[in-house]
Amino acid sequence: MRIIFLVTRADTIAGNQVYILELSKMLQAAEHEILVVTGAPGIFTDALQQVEIPYLVCMPLQRSINPLKDLAALFELQNIIQQFRPDLVSAHSSKAGILGRLACKFHAVPCIFTAHGWAFTEGVPQPLRTIYQFLEKLLEPLASQIICVSEHDRQLGLQVGMNAQRLVTIRNGVPDIPNFLRASAGEGQSVRIAMIARFDTQKDYPTLLKACQPLTNVQLDLVGDGPQLAAVKDLANNLGMIDRVNFLGFRKDVSNILAQAHIFTLISNWEGFPITTIEAMRAGLPVVVSAVGGATEAVLEGQTGYGIARGDVGNLQQRLAELVEDSSLRDKMGQAARQRYEAEFTFEHMFQQTLEIYQKVANSRIKR
Repeated sequence: MRIIFLVTRADTIAGNQVYILELSKMLQAAEHEILVVTGAPGIFTDALQQVEIPYLVCMPLQRSINPLKDLAALFELQNIIQQFRPDLVSAHSSKAGILGRLACKFHAVPCIFTAHGWAFTEGVPQPLRTIYQFLEKLLEPLASQIICVSEHDRQLGLQVGMNAQRLVTIRNGVPDIPNFLRASAGEGQSVRIAMIARFDTQKDYPTLLKACQPLTNVQLDLVGDGPQLAAVKDLANNLGMIDRVNFLGFRKDVSNILAQAHIFTLISNWEGFPITTIEAMRAGLPVVVSAVGGATEAVLEGQTGYGIARGDVGNLQQRLAELVEDSSLRDKMGQAARQRYEAEFTFEHMFQQTLEIYQKVANSRIKR
């Protein structure tokens, strides 16, 4: 197959980008022809170049709504499709999904849209939430198939009237790591709590900091960058815990950081099905995540970790305190998390399900 992967941003390597990178590597190794198209170049295009995955930059493609740039991006995407002549286009992120479906329509090329969490999910601020719900519902028929990375997102699509035959749930998976990168959740005197996420409105760092403030003998390792980094640093300082919070910035060695951690947290306002949670489970860590979107679908409550209501400082503090104080509980939950990763969330499991969808869509075009 000849496949175009389309994503809006290349200035970060978040869930969308990790998904595309790993899937492209596997497909290319299986002798499929891959082209990744993204907006302005950045660390993601650097990563693609390092593993020799071809890519093109579509400069007008950007995250924010801009009618003139969006129209220019649409025309450029049509040209790319015409020149590459793909069997299908796989679009990721809301903006790329909208423009990708429109561009494919002009050339009768099937488009698969992967919803890594709908842009109209609970917690997304208005008016963007309403705008994207209208656009996604309007353009849904232009997708040959919509892959939802959580069952929550599939149900949300059905609630707004999308076609059940078009929506399929394939949860994220990640490649395994060598044994030396597995964590020892029950060992050590000082407990390290890690969170890996951008500092933006989607992530609820303030709730995490407030919950951790009274916990003693704890270090917070926060990995990521973003527009709200300075504000979170100010809050840590005002809470008198700046000496216990390590702002590690954007890192490419996430597996190494998780290997040194004892607890993983992902405290958010909204989510799809976060890859970082799976990476933490792969490392053998208990996970404490906000119960938003499909974030808790990977978690067996009380066995591999806990789900926390959005913004619930008190419950988050209680659950973290239980894990901080009980090393055997951390070890037990961490081992259960690793076992759940092996059973449900390996990359091979996700890849086979995704490849079946791609082949079905590509073959249906040939038959027509």
